[in-house]
Amino acid sequence: MKTTILTFLSLIVIISCKDKTQETKNKGVQHTKEVQSDKKTHDPKPDPVEEKSEALEILLPREYRDFGKENDMNGLTNKWLDLYEKNGKYYVGKADYTITRGYSECSGDSTRIINSKNKSLVLIGNSRLAQGEIKTVKIGKNKIWPKEKLKFHFGNEEYTLRAEGKVLSSEKVHTDNREELYQNVKDYKLYLSANNSPETLFLEEESFNDTFVELLFIGDIDKDGKPDFIFGANRDYEEERVILYLSSQAKKGKLIKKAAEIAIQFDC
Repeated sequence: MKTTILTFLSLIVIISCKDKTQETKNKGVQHTKEVQSDKKTHDPKPDPVEEKSEALEILLPREYRDFGKENDMNGLTNKWLDLYEKNGKYYVGKADYTITRGYSECSGDSTRIINSKNKSLVLIGNSRLAQGEIKTVKIGKNKIWPKEKLKFHFGNEEYTLRAEGKVLSSEKVHTDNREELYQNVKDYKLYLSANNSPETLFLEEESFNDTFVELLFIGDIDKDGKPDFIFGANRDYEEERVILYLSSQAKKGKLIKKAAEIAIQFDC
């Protein structure tokens, strides 16, 4: 009888010890999970190229329609910069302008007009561009038709602008007392390369309505030693559209990137 009681008590002690051991293990696992859940998750590091890109704005010295309280020039302030020409040279400086009110007989809208005191190419906002004279390239031709190339030197590099597209028709037209070629083009593409580096496709338009792409400016606007570009890219004869491309905003392996664009409609 004593032997039976001792055996029964021994079993109770063993079972009790196992329960405590299991409870301790469970608490340990639970504690580990709590510690892991307290660890902070780290966001992926931003692309250094994307991080340094500025969200620029550009405006042209011209008339802008009011759409209720909305107007393309609402963001214009005295902190904006001006890319302008003076005595054959180009400069980035503080924008110097006045604003006047007007009225569009065509659309019936009230308007505001930017009157620049300089010979301005574009006004630039939200920018940390350095002010001063800009190194530029004299443009030999302002239109690059499909199958044509435009080569120029900047620093120690030779650059090539090359165009592709389908020519639907060609004709001679008279502009500013001279005759020049005009082509009706679709699926237009414009590439940039430097020496033997891969080409960068930077401008692409499906079609044009009595318009075409026009090269307005080549120069080092952001002062990084590489060329930047301004193109007129009207898609329709009742539109004025200008695009600014900067080399300092280009992604790795690319030469330039679109930094800002303004498109103004003046249809009736």
